[in-house]
Amino acid sequence: MADAAPADLPTDGAPARNGKRKRALTAILAAVLLAGAGYGIWYWLIGSHYVETDNAYVGAETAQVTPMVAGQVVEVLASDTQAVKRGEVLVRLDDSDARIALASAEADLAQARREFGQTSATSTALSAQVQARGADVTSARAQLQSAQASFERAQVDFDRRQALASNGAVSGDEITAATNALATARANLAQARAAVAQATSQQGAAAGNLAANQALVQGADVNTAPDVLAAEARVRQARLDLERTVIRAPIDGVVANRTIQLGQRIAPGATIMRIVPVGQVYVDANFKEGQLARVKEGQPVVLTSDLYGGDVEYHGRVVGFSGGTGSAFALIPAQNATGNWIKVVQRLPVRVALDPRELAAHPLRVGLSMTAEIDVSAR
Repeated sequence: MADAAPADLPTDGAPARNGKRKRALTAILAAVLLAGAGYGIWYWLIGSHYVETDNAYVGAETAQVTPMVAGQVVEVLASDTQAVKRGEVLVRLDDSDARIALASAEADLAQARREFGQTSATSTALSAQVQARGADVTSARAQLQSAQASFERAQVDFDRRQALASNGAVSGDEITAATNALATARANLAQARAAVAQATSQQGAAAGNLAANQALVQGADVNTAPDVLAAEARVRQARLDLERTVIRAPIDGVVANRTIQLGQRIAPGATIMRIVPVGQVYVDANFKEGQLARVKEGQPVVLTSDLYGGDVEYHGRVVGFSGGTGSAFALIPAQNATGNWIKVVQRLPVRVALDPRELAAHPLRVGLSMTAEIDVSAR
């Protein structure tokens, strides 16, 4: 019995160790509960008022620079990364053909003006011809009256001699002469009638020519004639084509994606470079569909960029929502009506406008990653 006492000595400290273990577990549980309660209070007071995503990227309404006329590049004055102002010359094309076209159009305009003047002068000449043809008709009618009178006299003479021929009062020669005179007078009368008809026809033709010519100039002058207006339009088009051989920047921004070289021949509508308006960029933040229940237009957004880190914050506002998720506009949309369908949480792009002053202080570039946090408690 004396040897059993040392073996029982370790059992004397077991209750103390168990108490320490219980107190430690109790402390840990209390800490966990306190942390959970603290997180719950934080989420209820603060965290629930914000939604955040790091699936956000900088975008911009870039301007495509495209030539309006074909031509060979003779000078390139802009390179990638170069800042340009609106109206600044970017590219010059060979303008030889455009200058020739302009000179030809100007010559056509001068010809159209001259032809209108000639047409106006022709109206005066045709009017004189109408008057002359009228005089010819009057003369022909006078001759017709004379021929009619001569025919009537010849008819009377012939009838008188014909009546006297039965009793032998006139000779055969006189009857022959009267007959010939009557025939001549009849022929002259027919000729006079034909002359009147011809003169009347010529007068009608002259009047028709005058009317047709007047239709070309009536109600117009050298500046409003249709042919002149059409020639002026061709001149303006040729002058515009000449101006378009100088390609200018449509907006302020930075040159990107330049694809042309000196000596290259370009076609109308081909994109030769882009201008990125770095002072007017925006952010498309792709939020999960479950985060958007309380997101409204106009709510404030705080953003940070991987370029500058968390020390630089941008402030913006929600300005709109995309019309569909990214998968809806994919080149090959997902086919969910299949037997092995698995639900995937979708993301909807939310457009965020940035403060131009902050952009000026810390410029961004298209495609940079951003982190966006929306205050959904704001109205």
